[in-house]
Parts: sequence; C-alpha cells; structure tokens
Amino acid sequence: MPTRARTTPTAGQGTTSRPRSGLISGYVFRLIREQLDLTQDGLAEQFAVSIDTIAGWESGRRPLTAVPVGQMLVHRHRLLHLGTPPALLLALERAMEADVLLASALDDKPPTAAADPFGAWVMQRDLVEILAWPLSNHPPAFARELPKPPRPRRGPVAAGPELPADERRRVFDRLQQTVEQARNPDQFLLRRQALYLSGYDGRPEAAEWLTRQQRKDPGADWLSQWLTARSLASVATRHGDRERLAHFVQQQVDDDKAEAANLNYWAYWVGETQQIEVTDAFMAAGRPGPWPGRKLLHHLITRLDPRHGYTDLYVHTLWALLAARPDLLRDGAPAQLRERLPVMLDSREVSASARRELDSIRYAIRLAEA
Repeated sequence: MPTRARTTPTAGQGTTSRPRSGLISGYVFRLIREQLDLTQDGLAEQFAVSIDTIAGWESGRRPLTAVPVGQMLVHRHRLLHLGTPPALLLALERAMEADVLLASALDDKPPTAAADPFGAWVMQRDLVEILAWPLSNHPPAFARELPKPPRPRRGPVAAGPELPADERRRVFDRLQQTVEQARNPDQFLLRRQALYLSGYDGRPEAAEWLTRQQRKDPGADWLSQWLTARSLASVATRHGDRERLAHFVQQQVDDDKAEAANLNYWAYWVGETQQIEVTDAFMAAGRPGPWPGRKLLHHLITRLDPRHGYTDLYVHTLWALLAARPDLLRDGAPAQLRERLPVMLDSREVSASARRELDSIRYAIRLAEA
C-alpha cells in the first residue's frame, strides 16, 4: 500500500483531533469485515490480534493510520487471501489518506501552507469522495454499490463515518481559513482544493462566503483562472445554482486549450492514469494526454441524467471525449449510452446546447456503425 497515508500518523497530535484520526478507515475496515461475513472475534483470530484491537480499529480509537507500514501490508495481504475485493482494499487505502487529511484539519496547531497536506498533490475523485463522506453524509460510489452484508447487523448502526457537528464546523472553518490565507502563486493548488472541499459546507453563511470568493483574485495565469472558475461553478452547482456551471461550459470551455484542459482534468479525476500529479500543470498541455479514455467514457455515461445539476458539463465533456477519441466507438456504442441518449433528448430539462451535443453524439454513433 502507498505509504502516504501512514507515514504521517502524527498529523492529528492535538488532543481534540486525535480520537478522530482513524474515523473513516475504521468504518471502511468494518465494511470489509462485514462483507467477509466475519465477526470481530473471527477477524481477530485471522489477524492474531485481540478483539479489542479490531474494535479499536473500527471505532477509530486505535487509528489504522498509526499501524506500522510493514504490519499494515501483512494485514492487507491477509484480507486479500480472505477474499476481500481489490476495490475495497483500494477504498481502505484512500480512507487512510482521508483520515490523515481530516486529522490535519482538526489539529489544534494546523501546519504551515508549505507543509499542508491539502496542497501536497492533486487529489482524485476516489479520495475526495471518501474524505467528504463524514462532511456531507453522502456515501462514495464504492459504498453505494456494496451488497448487503451476509450477516445482519445488530442494533442501530451508523450509515457512514459520523463526525460530530462541532468537528465538521472546525473542518470547514479551517478550510475557509486556508482559502483566505493561501494567496501566493505557489499555493494555488492548496487554495483550489480547500475551496472545492469548502463547497460541501451546507451552512447558510458558507454560501455567502463562497459568493465573496467570486470577487477575489482568481489567479495569476490562464490555468489558475480557469481552474478557479471551474471550482466555483462546481461548488455553486452543489448549492443549487445550475446556471453558473452552464455559463462556465459555454464561455470558458470554448477553445482547443480549454477543451484539452477539461479532458485532462477529468481523465486524472476519474483515475485514467496511475501517475500522481503534484501540480495542475499537466492540464495545460494543449492537447489531451496519452490516457485511453474508456474509464472516463463509462464515468460520464453513468451520469447522463437530465435532473443532474452537472448535466451540461457531463454532456459537453462526453462530446469532447468522443471527438478526441473517436476509436472509443469503433466497436460500437456502449449499450448504456444507447439507452440514455433518448431519455436525455426527450427531456425538457436538458439545455439547448447540451441537446445539440447529444445529437452530435448520436450522429457519431451512426457514422461509426455505418
């Protein structure tokens, strides 16, 4: 497993944040145990540890992020041999990373901007969704797709990792403070990602704060300005304003440079490439990168829903992806795309611009199959 989440177990040394430093990974670990149809006693026997250790991991009282790297690798291999799906092991890996970030946000003495883990690398969707889980109470994709555990749960069980309201406020206050203070050009990634995560804050005053950010310095160069506009549009959509994102698509994804940046952003976001980026510069290559596109295609197709607030961006990105990677239709259009196109085109909720692009996609499918 990558050491990023376990080589910084001291990220939450403050007395307030320390009990929460294993919250998310503990919950994912519990999900894994339940999917394996094992009790805490059964898993303790498999791991040759006490039941109190298993209970401590699951509750976060004994954070998995504090387990030595070598021992965690042994546990990971044991889970694999017990039948844990690789996707769940990856989710546990990301949950440990998320716990380090969460502990950092709850630390009584937050790190300097240069050492802030929120700006250490460009985050991807699987990590951000897991990190946002206790902040928004919205489960990530892997959790929504899990089958019911074979063994019924006893008593009331939390639907996800639960962060007390006061600690959620502390996290969002810390993120807002980071956005306000990270103004140097070399801190742009930190500011952008803190701003994006701030968008999960549902407090009324948070919406007002986000509105004020629109009037502040958007960045020193084209890419930082473009990414700031994209982040603010995405956050506004999360708060119910669909017009801002539609305006972004029409006005700021309107030339080859912006189209390439958008596709490169999405490809990285969904994990088309395994390379971890530490700056946003890869998006400004001027052309789509060497990623294949099939994972992004599937991601976009599964989100074609006229009621979705991000519909304009999903449709436009799908249109641009097929224009840049026409070979994705060489073996025929995916059945799911065939099913969703008529639904989208028949809906009155789809904008005129998105409808034109959907028509172009339908025409491209016909040409590919001719």
